[in-house]
Amino acid sequence: MKNKVYSFTVRKKFFSGIFLGLLATFVSLSAGIAISAEVVDRIVAIVNDDIIRLVELDKAAFSFEEQVRSKKYFADKENEEIYKIRMEILNNLIDEKLADQEIRNSGIFVDEREIDNAIEQVKAMNYYSDEDLRRALTASGVSMEEYREEIKHQILRNKLVNIKIKSKIIVTDTDIKSYYDNHPEKYASKQKYQLRNILMTYPVTMDTQSKQAVYSRMEGVLRQLGEGATFQEMAQEISEAMNASDGGSLGLFSLDELNVNIAEAIKDLNPGDVSLITDTDQGYQIFLVEKKEETGGQALSEVTEEISQLLYEESVNEKFQSWVEHLREDAHIKIIR
Repeated sequence: MKNKVYSFTVRKKFFSGIFLGLLATFVSLSAGIAISAEVVDRIVAIVNDDIIRLVELDKAAFSFEEQVRSKKYFADKENEEIYKIRMEILNNLIDEKLADQEIRNSGIFVDEREIDNAIEQVKAMNYYSDEDLRRALTASGVSMEEYREEIKHQILRNKLVNIKIKSKIIVTDTDIKSYYDNHPEKYASKQKYQLRNILMTYPVTMDTQSKQAVYSRMEGVLRQLGEGATFQEMAQEISEAMNASDGGSLGLFSLDELNVNIAEAIKDLNPGDVSLITDTDQGYQIFLVEKKEETGGQALSEVTEEISQLLYEESVNEKFQSWVEHLREDAHIKIIR
């Protein structure tokens, strides 16, 4: 879902920085444009002293429902998917109401200069002139007044999260080091293998006897290599792969980039070693490890800031979820079906 950032991850929208919300604003304000004005309105949820109306839910859910309908499910499946989407969005709207109530109770406010500055930054990020922005808003059926109001809400919610959650989070050097040590797959260097291959294919429908004949030919190739034949010349002469004319050159690969069978066949080989005959999706193959080298890898000092931000956002997410659940426990919430 293209606009999932705004409507399906409300919690992330609160804490992931003001600009994520601003950049999603076009979607959120224009999502219900095609909804008929004749839809009968009613209350779908009560959140303390606030209400959520059917038209609000319809507007937020419209584009997602259209995407479900475009998949052409059977009626029961379509209704089930739409129901799940509407309930998820309704719960997000409830969380928004709770947050807005906290904003009022906390006395948080936004002045016009903050809204102006936010719009200027959005324009700069998108290389928009004032005219470009107004044209984009018009195309989405959104007035500048509506846009400014939505930005105001985004800034207010961002301030709320700063006060209630972000100010209480500390990421220590020990946290960063622990994460780095526990994720070698992300930051450690990888050993890569420079490979050549010789391939002999066989049809999937080939009978066992004929397949064995192909395997026997490959055994002959393996013997010749063991007796001193040059792998590159043998590949040019015998291999049925497209890279035969290049002496079977494949390139540089880490084990996790290779088929499991191939990785198993070469993982313990040293430069200059030749693999055993390996059965692959393409056919029988023999591999030469020309060289091995260490590539990539990042020192802790290079990724400290990245890890710190990642841990910070994870902590914000966790604490925000807990905070919202606490608000729900203390709130009077009634969903009217």
